Amino acid sequence: MAFLFQKFQNAVKTLAKSPTFARDPRHLQFEADINRLFLYTSYNSLGRQANTTDAEEIIDLANKASLADQQKQVQENIHLQIKTFCTYMDDILLPDLKSIDEPLKSSPESDAAPRRSGLGLAVGINVPLSNCPAVAETKPLKCAEVSERLKDLLGYTLELKPSGIQHKEAGQGLFLNGEADVGAVIAFYPGIIYSPAHYRYIPGYPRVDAHNPYLISRYDGTVINAQPWGVGSDTREVWNGSLVPESSPEMHVSEKGLDRIWKMLSKPLDGTRVGSNGDELERRNPLAFGHLANHPPKSVLPNVMVCPYDFPLTERNMRAYIPNISFGNGGEVRMKRFGSFWFKSGGSGNNLSDIHVLKTLVLVVTKALCDEEVFLNYRLSNSKKRPSWYTPVDEEEDQRRWS
Repeated sequence: MAFLFQKFQNAVKTLAKSPTFARDPRHLQFEADINRLFLYTSYNSLGRQANTTDAEEIIDLANKASLADQQKQVQENIHLQIKTFCTYMDDILLPDLKSIDEPLKSSPESDAAPRRSGLGLAVGINVPLSNCPAVAETKPLKCAEVSERLKDLLGYTLELKPSGIQHKEAGQGLFLNGEADVGAVIAFYPGIIYSPAHYRYIPGYPRVDAHNPYLISRYDGTVINAQPWGVGSDTREVWNGSLVPESSPEMHVSEKGLDRIWKMLSKPLDGTRVGSNGDELERRNPLAFGHLANHPPKSVLPNVMVCPYDFPLTERNMRAYIPNISFGNGGEVRMKRFGSFWFKSGGSGNNLSDIHVLKTLVLVVTKALCDEEVFLNYRLSNSKKRPSWYTPVDEEEDQRRWS
């Protein structure tokens, strides 16, 4: 099976170098990523009983199916895995093993103020949550207990401990505790979701990444800020990402040296419109640590890749386990991109789909893992100065991703 996967990956690399696609390298990289995700997640859906014929059929489909069909199948494969995860979380946390379809009583702690996240970082200001809905009653388990029980059911969980990377900035690493097969979803990328229409609300705008290493962008321009999530907490709570860090002079970005355009635009808008009063989220989610995966050191390959996952908000019984909230209350705004700038194009996108979604990201395993550190290719843009510790996994992929 390993040989078949390697054969497919070599085919993808050959396709990526074809001059036929040189006119739109960014879209080519997107297609290549979806192609790989289609292969990995479809293989995972077959289970360990899959044989060589099954794998060959998947590879054949990966080379023939349209991009739209592959995207749809990837979404279905991911959703089924996350549904299983949510069922296990219900088994662990809901009192008396109630079905996720049954109404839940409110917790006596529902009126309490939300806990500050592990990193104590967020956007906006402190907002009173007096009008928030009651939080569902759950068992009084700590994060570590939930994580241990999830491993018993799912076969793996995540843990944080010192990274094995030998550089001073590596810090804590993200480790898989247990075993995960190729194509398994092992982590969510938590935090606040910003559409291009809301970029100006990201703290620190326009230099949003100057003091925040926990930002990630999807191909569609959606940005997720994981800094407010931190490392979660020991409760299920109504979370709106409104907690703020202690003020520090190092957190202020000087405008000295900025060009005229950035000076004109460098005024972040009031960032208090995160959701309405917030959403009920399970902050003890053992897999909500995708933002803490390190970039692989030199000569080491990544063992996970990011996958866009559009969570349908119609799945209300699963909502508490998706560690993301959208910035803003309205429908998605149509945007067009010109160079590095986004502009509104027409009206609201409310009618684009009958189903509202959260545009999230998850991490998918690209090789069988067992009790090892998780490495994610950061694919940092080569148009900006990169950190000294960053070694490109594939320079051509980086160029295509940010072309």
